[in-house]
Amino acid sequence: MNLQDFDKTDLAGLYISKEEHPSYGKKYVARFQQDGKRYVKVLGYTKLDHLDDKKASKVLDAYRKTITEGSLPQTTSPSKKTDATTSTNKRSQKVIQKVVKKETASKKMDAKVSMTQSQLDEYKILKKMIGNYKQIDPFALEKGIQKIYDYEEMKEYQIELIKLQKHLEKTHKKMIILFEGRDASGKGGAIRRITRYMNSRHYRIVALGKPTETQRHQWFFQKYIEHFPTAGEIVLFDRSWYNRAMVEPVFGFCTPEQYEIFMEDVVNFEHDLVRQDVILIKLYFSVSKAEQLARFQSRKEDPLKQWKLSEVDLQAQDLWDEFSEKKYEMLRRTNSKSAPWYIVRSDNKHKARIEAVKIILNSVDYDKRNYALNFEPDEEFNISVSKELARMRKNNDY
Repeated sequence: MNLQDFDKTDLAGLYISKEEHPSYGKKYVARFQQDGKRYVKVLGYTKLDHLDDKKASKVLDAYRKTITEGSLPQTTSPSKKTDATTSTNKRSQKVIQKVVKKETASKKMDAKVSMTQSQLDEYKILKKMIGNYKQIDPFALEKGIQKIYDYEEMKEYQIELIKLQKHLEKTHKKMIILFEGRDASGKGGAIRRITRYMNSRHYRIVALGKPTETQRHQWFFQKYIEHFPTAGEIVLFDRSWYNRAMVEPVFGFCTPEQYEIFMEDVVNFEHDLVRQDVILIKLYFSVSKAEQLARFQSRKEDPLKQWKLSEVDLQAQDLWDEFSEKKYEMLRRTNSKSAPWYIVRSDNKHKARIEAVKIILNSVDYDKRNYALNFEPDEEFNISVSKELARMRKNNDY
């Protein structure tokens, strides 16, 4: 047993693991000396065996007692690795069960005495809704319940998006929303939440692939202009002309001269769009390096997400610093009064999506707005460009 992986408890000889297994919970271990001999033993787990410090201390005391009475082998090698199914022998498992059973019975008795009728009714409703929850991984169950709360919160803002869409149709306004960010930053998920209940006849999602031979010889912006909205329409670009500001120069898909020309022209190009009465919203989803790696790992392991993992994704972590440099220059040089950038911190997907929707809703003074909703930006997730640039200069971590 490596003591660096465990924390001491208040009881001498009782240790608990720092890391938590998603199904078994944290591991309780006994480690002490008796009559000049060292004893190391796994006592049980917080979730698997329903142990806490108090119960584990009783199991430890019972284990010590069996040693002094000579009914258990005297030592357990500290170097021998064990798991949840082999570490606790039958005798110590019976001790655990006895302690837990006694504690549970006591708690049930107290609960019966103190539980009111309304609490009992509430318990029955929840039990019926959750069903046979013991067969479900507690982590998956908790995650699923949280998704329900997230869904209910998002639904209120999605209703507002429908009102906004109707307003654009009525006033013949055109809206372009750019979704930019590193791979796995949450752009696609945000687009799906934004458009989920919209009228599909009045919005389009554009995700352009590799340019054709013809497009390579056109004016750079031309292939994007072909997809611009008509009156009363919203176009959402899943990556946009800003590919030339980040992806293309990092991977060598454009020359340094082409990059510079773009950086010099794009502000005026966007200014002209706004002058032509186009509502232009530029969202940058900013994900941390650690979270990006975790999402790549999830894509690699989950059969439902493996299609998302591309060769470019696999290089994103290695090229993190190069992308950071281009991101810094892009935000610094292309943020303008007529077309500002909105930085959305996206490590928390739900919070990022809510903030992105708020930004879109706040861009238009539409009819019948529900002022009971909170439209104020959450400064933990909705960051100004100046703060993002200052953070990048200071920490170099985003």
